[in-house]
Amino acid sequence: MSIDNSARQSLTLAGRPMSSPLKDVRALSRQMVGHFVENVIPCGTLPADAISGDVTTITRVCLEFAVSMLDGQDIPEKLQRLQDAASSWAREGVPIDTIHHSIHEGFKMGLDLVISDASIKDYDSLVDGAKMVLEMLDMISSAVSVAYIRELRAVVSEHHTAVHTLTSALLGGHSTSTMARECGIAIATSYAVLAVAIPPHREEHNPMLDSQVVARRKLRRVQAELATRCGDSALSLLSVDGGTILIPAATFDNAGYDALVIQLSHAAQVGITATMIDGTPEQIPNAADQAHELLDMVQRLEAVPGLYRFDELALEYQLTRPGPGREYLGQLLDPLDEHPELLETLQRHIANNLNRQRTARVLHVHTNTVDYRLKRIGQLTGFDPSQPSGLWYLRSALVARSYRTT
Repeated sequence: MSIDNSARQSLTLAGRPMSSPLKDVRALSRQMVGHFVENVIPCGTLPADAISGDVTTITRVCLEFAVSMLDGQDIPEKLQRLQDAASSWAREGVPIDTIHHSIHEGFKMGLDLVISDASIKDYDSLVDGAKMVLEMLDMISSAVSVAYIRELRAVVSEHHTAVHTLTSALLGGHSTSTMARECGIAIATSYAVLAVAIPPHREEHNPMLDSQVVARRKLRRVQAELATRCGDSALSLLSVDGGTILIPAATFDNAGYDALVIQLSHAAQVGITATMIDGTPEQIPNAADQAHELLDMVQRLEAVPGLYRFDELALEYQLTRPGPGREYLGQLLDPLDEHPELLETLQRHIANNLNRQRTARVLHVHTNTVDYRLKRIGQLTGFDPSQPSGLWYLRSALVARSYRTT
């Protein structure tokens, strides 16, 4: 960024250059840094070498920048030094609001020094000086923000790539210790492996909207919520319709994982279904396969959204394994083929945890109709859904039936 010198003149105040009070930049920069440490709270948390090094140096550069502009001189190299510093701060995690607050605090101190001896006769110079100060702040703030955001995006991209690579390695069963050190991510002794299904957002079906944009926004909300709840500890490979999440097992208790899925659902604005299996890093490939098989079964059963664990569905999972038992159970519901409303009622009733009222609401029928259909199911299949033994066979038959054509 260059300044047009032909349009710039040295500003004076009370008969002397307006930059005069700022000329001793070394002494003034030390004074300003002391003020930052005392009054800009986050600055006090920076390491001593950062205070005595980068912060002091850049404060001096800002003062030199101000002096140069007030004297009508070109200062592109000073802006470049500010941008280099901003890039460094972004990588080190110094908050950008702290940087901007410090810059403005420094300008306030400098302005107090510049106008301390001004009188009414200096009105025109003060007006020109005020405009100059706004121009300085605009140039510095823009230069710092652009460099900071550019570097931050690079840092985020590097971290995302590292997380993606490490997650893929864990899921693939590859050695991860060296990779983890390079990524700066610690490998936990045990993980909760979550297979996740994210259904379409209602606006993805709106012909007036770009469905891909709606889906990506949904995914970003899920990723942001996951980062909020788990920090950097969660490793994930997610697309707009789901994927796999690895969370150090000790991060939450059982209730905490249930709550996490609910929170992710709220963020996505859709009901998320997830299954979970624990495993050591070496067990993750098999645990992920098993979790996704379990998720597939839960979806085939059209279960309500939420988190499902293997121990809750171990019997149903076993029924998905090929064999004569699955074939036999899969045929039990054949008498309902000519009565699709009965098959749907059975599916909904089981998915709703046998809640007649909820099933009736979903099917838009009266509860008496649900009772009648359940009775007819018992008559046609020989298994009464109102009895535990009959319900067990019918539920098992639904699982087995969903795998007959695959």
